[in-house]
Amino acid sequence: MSDKAGLVELGRALAAAGVEILSTGGSARALREAGIAVVEVADYTGVPEMLDGRVKTLVPKIHGGLLGRRDLPEHLAQMQRHDIPPIDLLAVNLYPFEETVAKGADFETCVENIDIGGPALIRAAAKNHDSVAVLTSPAQYDDLIAALAAGGTTLEQRRRLAAAAYARTAAYDAAISAWFAQQTGEMFPAHLALAGARQQMLRYGENPHQSAAFYRTGNRPGVATARQLQGKELSYNNINDTDAAFECVAEFDRPAVVIVKHANPCGVALGADLAEAWDRALDCDPVSAFGGIIAVNRPLDVAAAEKMASIFSEVIIAPDAAPDAVELLARKKNLRLLLTGGLPDPAEPGLAWRSVAGGFLAQTRDAGRIGRDDLKVVTQRAPTNAEFADLLFAFRVAKHVKSNAIIYAKAGATTGIGAGQMSRVDSSRIAAQKGGEKIPGSVVASDAFFPFADGLVAAIEAGATAVIQPGGSIRDNEVIEAADAAGIAMVFTGMRHFRH
Repeated sequence: MSDKAGLVELGRALAAAGVEILSTGGSARALREAGIAVVEVADYTGVPEMLDGRVKTLVPKIHGGLLGRRDLPEHLAQMQRHDIPPIDLLAVNLYPFEETVAKGADFETCVENIDIGGPALIRAAAKNHDSVAVLTSPAQYDDLIAALAAGGTTLEQRRRLAAAAYARTAAYDAAISAWFAQQTGEMFPAHLALAGARQQMLRYGENPHQSAAFYRTGNRPGVATARQLQGKELSYNNINDTDAAFECVAEFDRPAVVIVKHANPCGVALGADLAEAWDRALDCDPVSAFGGIIAVNRPLDVAAAEKMASIFSEVIIAPDAAPDAVELLARKKNLRLLLTGGLPDPAEPGLAWRSVAGGFLAQTRDAGRIGRDDLKVVTQRAPTNAEFADLLFAFRVAKHVKSNAIIYAKAGATTGIGAGQMSRVDSSRIAAQKGGEKIPGSVVASDAFFPFADGLVAAIEAGATAVIQPGGSIRDNEVIEAADAAGIAMVFTGMRHFRH
């Protein structure tokens, strides 16, 4: 029992019900110190623990007691012949492998925290759930204790426990498999398992007729690891949008604010502080910002919180928050405030998944980041230093906008965003339309190349002065000529940022 929470209470209930308790090591010691009678497994089996504890329960008297079917006379006869009494209940907490890996332990320590006997016991007990109840979490103890008081477990209860047991061993093996693949540099093994721990059941999914739940798969700072200080329960759409906002705001080193609606940024800005960044982000599209998600990359201070409280928002997510900011936001009872304790690393390697009919896609996370040295000037005029800074800013925003994505930006703030259109020229026109009089003097970023010059022409007509795009179209020369004819600067990144 690696997690001894509730162990003594469970032991007392079992002892009161007249159950003989078998245990090993520290668990036996904890029960004995609480005055509960316990038989050491080694004494019960006659086989001592060996190999530094690697072999404790891997013996026929234990596994036979779990696996023997009580409805088969031949099983009962064999058990009697070999002195194998039936075992009716198993309680196991696996070695904390996932926690050991999360702490950054060395290879040997991680290997030693791979449980062998525990999963074998769990699988055996779960297979024979007609007769055996299996507990894999302290959260299950209270129900078991209540069942004992009512006369015993039911088949339905044991079947639910068996399902939970197999889910636990599957998740455990998935964590081990993923860790070994990482150690060997095999990003896409022949069999890829995805496992998560359920954080909460959700009221519904993307729409009210869909069911949903929220699962945690790791320790990357974000919505899955955040503490919710106040507000209503998070919805499916809240979680999806909050993740999009926080991943975007983590891209920037200076104080930044991102406002997201329907998983797309509708305002992104840098500032001397969060209050200034908020004003500039909101100015991009104040209509769309209503009812949105706010993400910041600094501890939230009261000055910024006061400004944010002036409009209706669903969620604010931040690495931390000042006590006076928390107190101020507490007046907005429905606002959800999430604190993560840190920012996700945009360059951190990892996998992203998407389900398709009959399977799922796995790809490396889009951790690509472009710096000034990566840019290739392809026009007669090179960008100014100020334009270079805005181009890089806009291209980082484009990475987090649904394709086709066109981003206008000026002085470290978005001035117009065109997202999710089937044609790039439409995204360009929509971004310019939404930006209005803020667009002249802005730079423009495109998440992929311009297949024709029309998208660029729309940006030129709106008043853009410089362009950043991946390049790579068969019509690049046509697009470059249009830029030169208008006297604007253009740079190629050589990196695309499709997002679907």
